[in-house]
Amino acid sequence: MTRQEIVPERLAGATAVVFDVFMATTTLLTIMENGARNVCPVASLEEADQAMQKLDSGSLLRGGEQDAARIEGYDHGPFPEEYAPEVVEGKDVIFVTTNGTRAIADAAPAYTVLLGTLRNARAVANHLEASGTDSIYLVCAGAGGRFNLEDFLGAATLLSYMNVEGFELNDGARLALDFAERHGENVYEMLKRSRAGRWFVDNDRMDAFDFVADVGASGLVPVVVGGKLRRADGRKSQTPLGVSDVSQGGRA
Repeated sequence: MTRQEIVPERLAGATAVVFDVFMATTTLLTIMENGARNVCPVASLEEADQAMQKLDSGSLLRGGEQDAARIEGYDHGPFPEEYAPEVVEGKDVIFVTTNGTRAIADAAPAYTVLLGTLRNARAVANHLEASGTDSIYLVCAGAGGRFNLEDFLGAATLLSYMNVEGFELNDGARLALDFAERHGENVYEMLKRSRAGRWFVDNDRMDAFDFVADVGASGLVPVVVGGKLRRADGRKSQTPLGVSDVSQGGRA
């Protein structure tokens, strides 16, 4: 339900899917789709500075937020529309946020780390089934250690697209599936009711809200490889997988 609940030892051998719907994983997905050469999510400003030393400064962009504020000296903020193709194509992008990129870093002990959003929920679900992964953590980044509705909604939407028969589901997964059954036809309105969703409504940012809420718009599945994002392929995993936050004990 939050990144703070991650137990690193349990991630060993598993696949983790990290959700920060508003906005980190959505924006990172967009940066990849729009043609960036390298996309590097980092957990802190200090790690961002370290990553800069390994990249070509002539084609480097830095973006993100800290405590919901734009970072002084950075090129861009946290919103997807700031990373249009003409801005990021062929560029290296370092991206850091308060919750989302920290959740990605916290999930690093997993064998595979994928990024999930509402936009690519179906694609990630299809990838998980094709990969043969039998142990999955769905990690909601949350906000400052607190549960938030939008990340849970993203995880629930992904689960609703999966055939979970054969998985031993934990209580969180059962709750998410029930939530998706009740509200799956009304994702847009549920997202508007979230605390973050209300911010977009109140501040007349419905363009960004509608982009985030476009379920299934993307077929891209980002995977973290060596600290950078790559397109995940559909090859079956060759490594035995461990315990899951969503499916405790793997396939029957």
